[in-house]
Amino acid sequence: MKFVTGLLAAVLLLAGMGASHAVVRIADDRGGRIGTYVDKYQGLRSSGETVIIDGLCASACTIVLGAVPRDRICVTSAANLGFHAAWDFGPNGRAVTNTEATQMLYSMYPAPVKRWISARGGLTPKMIFLRGKALQAMYKPCYLDAQASANKPRAAAPSR
Repeated sequence: MKFVTGLLAAVLLLAGMGASHAVVRIADDRGGRIGTYVDKYQGLRSSGETVIIDGLCASACTIVLGAVPRDRICVTSAANLGFHAAWDFGPNGRAVTNTEATQMLYSMYPAPVKRWISARGGLTPKMIFLRGKALQAMYKPCYLDAQASANKPRAAAPSR
């Protein structure tokens, strides 16, 4: 039942639309429950907000890549995406890979991200990280430092 609910939520998430010019910054998100992130990103997609990935976005956080249109996502040089297989608690509280949820998660990613994951053995219990040039080749850069310095007031020139 959890899988069906999650799948339904994912379908609704990918169907949402909207437009705005607000910005959401992801900087230190280690992920969590898939359903929580599907709900969160459904609202984000509908809002039309732009997403700046400026640090760690791991596990369920990476659902943002499938939820928000690529032209509304940018990455800084500090962006770091962590991917792994979905899991549930099994006997004795141990993590057990949830194959159906892993397949659903993988299906949500854009094609370039899927190719990158597949080239590294797919989604497994071990975390793999997409960052640097490989990530910047897939998503447009955000120039936060350049924007910040462009908006700073300049010192007046000394008078003679």
